[in-house]
Amino acid sequence: MNINLTLFAQALAFAGLIWIIATKIWPPLLKAIEERQQKIAEGLAAADNSQALLQQAEEKVNEELKLARGKANEIIEQAHQRANQIIDQAKNEAVAEAHRQKALAEAEIAAAANRAKEDLRKQVSALAVSGAEKLLKREIDANAHKALIDDLAAQL
Repeated sequence: MNINLTLFAQALAFAGLIWIIATKIWPPLLKAIEERQQKIAEGLAAADNSQALLQQAEEKVNEELKLARGKANEIIEQAHQRANQIIDQAKNEAVAEAHRQKALAEAEIAAAANRAKEDLRKQVSALAVSGAEKLLKREIDANAHKALIDDLAAQL
């Protein structure tokens, strides 16, 4: 064997191997590497996009929470106002009821006073009739008349 021929054969085999690798193996391998790089780049872009969306979502949630807290405070304030109105209304109704009760009591007292006056008038008229009866039975004497009137006055 000649060293030149083997060297030439080895060089030819090596060149063939390089050609096969360059045409058959290398393009799919580069394509796979590029696809992987593209997927990694897309993944990083999606992660960045997700971070931005997360940030926006957090900002929106914070805004919604502020609005909700504002509405809650507003509702609480309205509830306090309504409670105060109900308390004021109850106080007014209680005062009105107290006035009505007082008016009824005053009317009852006035009616009782009128009944007492009527009873007193009846008693006075009965005493007057009794005194007149006694005067008529007795003879008309100024001293006796004066004593009888004083007696009637003492009974009243």
